[in-house]
Amino acid sequence: MAGREECAANYLVERERYRFHVMEVVAAGRGRLRLDGGRTHPIGPGSVYAYAPDMACRIESDAAQPLQKFFFALAGKQAAARLAEARLPAGTVRRIGAPAEVVSLAENIIHEGQRQGPHVLSICVKLLEVMLLKIHEGTGGRVRGNQRARENFLRCRAILEAHATEMRTLEQAAAMAGMDAASMCRLFRRFQGTSPYQYLLRRKMALAAEDMMESGCMVKEAAARVGFADPYHFTRCFKTIHGVPPTELRRYRSNGSID
Repeated sequence: MAGREECAANYLVERERYRFHVMEVVAAGRGRLRLDGGRTHPIGPGSVYAYAPDMACRIESDAAQPLQKFFFALAGKQAAARLAEARLPAGTVRRIGAPAEVVSLAENIIHEGQRQGPHVLSICVKLLEVMLLKIHEGTGGRVRGNQRARENFLRCRAILEAHATEMRTLEQAAAMAGMDAASMCRLFRRFQGTSPYQYLLRRKMALAAEDMMESGCMVKEAAARVGFADPYHFTRCFKTIHGVPPTELRRYRSNGSID
């Protein structure tokens, strides 16, 4: 199991045991964590921790800065060993030096897990393997120069990916990232080779295409779900990005070919 939690101000989890091995990644906010009756750790963005089924756990969110975090409940004989390989054995609390890439992978796992299809589980497992490698790579050490700039870029990109459906303007994205729009544009030009608006537009069109292929929804419904009030404007953007109008994609879903 996996999920993304935007915790309430009074969020508190306190339990003596749980069915699975669990790994959690904090994306934003502040809180406190105590594992197996040990000392209380402050947790915040970049904190990662794991606990075993027989391990007591207490997680409390800061009321002023509620936690936003991902959880991954792992089953199977290899769960404990794989966490240990990632330098995250049960009972461990660590801080990732550059967490945005891990957060982006976590978002992708949640997104892929909500899809339908025969390969969903395999895709999620592969993404989880990559995330564990990134956690291993990211624990310990200092973030410097170019790495810090890349980390800021990855954090901005993760925000666009996570909030693509409701995001309307570059200013909204920049405010969520805690920077000005010009700085965000420079980061995207440097590391992505495009503007944040173009990246956001491609993300919206990818989500819309996915929605139409999987659910068979109408074009105006797909447009509304990614924040387009005008279906005609949506159709123009969709064709610019994908090379075909959305009606052709729906026809492909029906007969398996695009004319």
